[in-house]
Amino acid sequence: MFQSYLSNPIVLGVVLVIGLVILVKGADWLVDGASNLARRLGVSDLLIGLTIVAFGTSMPEFVVNMVSVANGATDLAITNILGSNIINTLVILGASALVYPIVVQRTTIRFDIPMNILAGTLVLLFVIVKLPIEESNSLSLTEGVMLLCIFCLFLYYSIKTAQGSTCQSSEPLMPTWQSIMLILVGLICLVIGGEMIVKSATTIAQKMGVAESIIGLTIVALGTSLPELATSVVAAFKKNSDIAIGNVVGSNIFNVFFILSTSAIIKPLPLYDGITVDALVTALSALIVWLLAVSNKEHKIGRWGGALLLITYAIYLSYRLITC
Repeated sequence: MFQSYLSNPIVLGVVLVIGLVILVKGADWLVDGASNLARRLGVSDLLIGLTIVAFGTSMPEFVVNMVSVANGATDLAITNILGSNIINTLVILGASALVYPIVVQRTTIRFDIPMNILAGTLVLLFVIVKLPIEESNSLSLTEGVMLLCIFCLFLYYSIKTAQGSTCQSSEPLMPTWQSIMLILVGLICLVIGGEMIVKSATTIAQKMGVAESIIGLTIVALGTSLPELATSVVAAFKKNSDIAIGNVVGSNIFNVFFILSTSAIIKPLPLYDGITVDALVTALSALIVWLLAVSNKEHKIGRWGGALLLITYAIYLSYRLITC
């Protein structure tokens, strides 16, 4: 009886949504607990933002990927990352720019956005140009190690840049025991939510005859990007451009250079039909953002730029759904 309910696409859809809610809330609690604990230890706000918050908003993608790899759902592991980066750049940043024009800092233009372009470009190159010693149909251990090395260099640069800054937050700190409790509960929710998402998403794909990659690019990618969506849109409402774009750019860097690399190191990720297009759009979307930022003296992504990003996503999604 219980198994028959779990085979119902509607029930599976409800399980998927509940899993996403648990996952996002778990990430929220984890970030709150870790940030408060770090401030109690005297860590600067800038360093917290570059590490704990950036990784925290990418935790849904990380957990979904780890569960996907463990369950053999490797298409989800790749499409979750590429889909999240595309949604982050075209949808979340586009929607944020529509709410309020985003001013991009020079350091973001010179370093962070190019890192995003590099992320998509490297994945594209790994798909097209394979090393002779590696399997031709997967993202391999060697490629995962290469991405992870770049991430380590990025993290080192970010920490060096943050040195010398101090904790500026005036928010009241919660007790240490409460911070630890939030971290533990957040981690538990991430694991439970990740299991629910991966198992329900793969079952839905099998029952409805939809490619697992399409489920990963759309429903799962959008669900795991909810923390970035909430953070960036609220920041845009508050006219805080740095958070609106920094959250998206930082999450994209973590997604490819840490999460995708870790997934490939644990287990080679077989390539799927359409990955070339997805990797190309990942790189091009970051390039569009860079071109919008350098196209005017104010380095501003205006509302027309936001509309352009959203239209680009609509065209891409339509193409992928038609050709799947």
